[in-house]
Amino acid sequence: MFDYFLSLHPIMQAFIAGLFTWGCTIFGSSFVYFFKTVNRKLLDMMMGFAGGVMIAASFWSLLAPALEYAEADYGSLAWLPAAIGFLLGGFFIRLIDYVVPHLHLSKPIEEAEGMQPKKGLSKSMLLFLAITIHNIPEGLAIGVTFGALATQVPGVDASIMGAIGLAIGIGLQNIPEGSSLSLPIRGEGHSRWKAFWYGSMSAVVEPIAAVIGAAFVLSMTAILPYALAFAAGAMIFVVVEELIPESQSNGNTDIATLSLMVGFVVMMVLDVALG
Repeated sequence: MFDYFLSLHPIMQAFIAGLFTWGCTIFGSSFVYFFKTVNRKLLDMMMGFAGGVMIAASFWSLLAPALEYAEADYGSLAWLPAAIGFLLGGFFIRLIDYVVPHLHLSKPIEEAEGMQPKKGLSKSMLLFLAITIHNIPEGLAIGVTFGALATQVPGVDASIMGAIGLAIGIGLQNIPEGSSLSLPIRGEGHSRWKAFWYGSMSAVVEPIAAVIGAAFVLSMTAILPYALAFAAGAMIFVVVEELIPESQSNGNTDIATLSLMVGFVVMMVLDVALG
């Protein structure tokens, strides 16, 4: 089975990896069938863990390779495309945050950015939009990482295991992400099926974004360092804007911080060991 996966085109590999991370979200969303509520401390631990995974992935799986790819064309200025791409990734997510009405998990509905409660969007939909927005950079990260496998850059050894490690890391952090959406929706009084559906579909964008990212990189290999850094910047923006504040907003700061460190180490080990 693994040999068959290796024989596939990078775009198909990216699509399958995106399906895997979506499946992890579905698994996390299924917790709504087994639990009525989520323990706040446990949720903060999971959010912290997810933040650590994404920070580590942003560096080892995205920024470091971006610098390696850029060195071939930019030499001592290899930092330039990495810096530009990283900042563009953050601005991209901020733009989506501004345009699309959604609700930050750590804020009451009245403070949702870019909307007024009178527009009629339910809190469930706002939560769904928030997590869906933040799943886009994860899918892009998977796509550009697998797309990089098809490039032939002297001095750069793109690793299939590194790309798989990134997908595993994102999948791990998607599990608590799915439950963090479905369980609160259930707590609002909605049915388990509706809560599960919202949680599951919040990550449907990941395989789509993965295919887009891989195809874009394959069609224009010169943008690869920019694309990798772009995905890293978008992921870091999500972590700093959403995951860390949410994990720290309920008094569980120490355990959430330690969980972030554990998540960082797990992703670091995955990337270094598999890469």
